[in-house]
Amino acid sequence: MSNKVDILGIQVDALTMAEAVAMAERYMEERACVMIATANAEMILRATHDEELREILNEAALVVPDGAGTVWAAHHLGFEMPERVAGYDLAQEIMRLAPSKKRRIYFFGSAPGVADKAKKKAEQLYPGIEIVGTRDGYFTPDDEPGIIADIKEKHPDLLLAALGVPKQEKWIRAHKEELGVPLSIGVGGTLDVMAGVMKRAPRWMQKAKLEWLFRGMLQPKRAGRLLALPKFVLKVHKYKTRGNQT
Repeated sequence: MSNKVDILGIQVDALTMAEAVAMAERYMEERACVMIATANAEMILRATHDEELREILNEAALVVPDGAGTVWAAHHLGFEMPERVAGYDLAQEIMRLAPSKKRRIYFFGSAPGVADKAKKKAEQLYPGIEIVGTRDGYFTPDDEPGIIADIKEKHPDLLLAALGVPKQEKWIRAHKEELGVPLSIGVGGTLDVMAGVMKRAPRWMQKAKLEWLFRGMLQPKRAGRLLALPKFVLKVHKYKTRGNQT
C-alpha cells in the first residue's frame, strides 16, 4: 500500500508509475470492482467545492498524482511524492501488458467515432490486445440502460471512461457495482489523444511541466480553466499556513 498525501482534503497516493501499474494489475486479478482516479490540480480544486466529487475521490481505491501541480502541492505541503503518474501514461502501461495478461478492455467516451479510432490505434501499438467494446460519450439518461447492458455483456476487466471530470468519476461510482467491471479509470482526453484528434504536449514540455500550457494554447476555450492553476497554488499555500483547514 502507498502512503496517502492530504492535498486540500483529497487523499492522493504517493507512488511511482510502476507501483500504480502493479496495483491496477492486482485489482483486475482480484476482480475488485474498484475505481482509480487521476487527480490533477483542476480536479482537486473542483473537489474543494463539489462534495460528491470529494467523496468519490476519497473512496477510490487509488488516486494517482496526474499532473505537475499535484506533485508540486505534495512537496509544498512537506510530503514525499516520487513522481507524476499521468492518466494517459498509466492507461498505456496497462494496455501494453494487456495482451500477455489476456485482459479485456472497453473504451467508453469522447465524441462519436473517437473510441473506434482509439481502438485501432491500440491494436497497432499493442498487438493481440482485446478491446471488447466501444461507445461514445454522447448519451441521454434513456441510453444508459443499453450502455450498461453492453458493458456487462462484454465482460471487460478494465473500463476506460473518457467523459471528462467530474462526469466520468460520478458515472463510474453510480454504476460500478452493477457493471461488475474489476477496474474502472476515468481517463479524460486519453481516447482523443490515441485517436489523433487531440495532440499531447511535446516531450520537452511534459518534462518542463508545461503540459497545461500546451493544452491552453491548443484549445483557447480552455483559457478560463487555466485560471484554476494559480487558484490552486494560492489555495495550497493557504492550506499549508492554516494547518490543513480548507
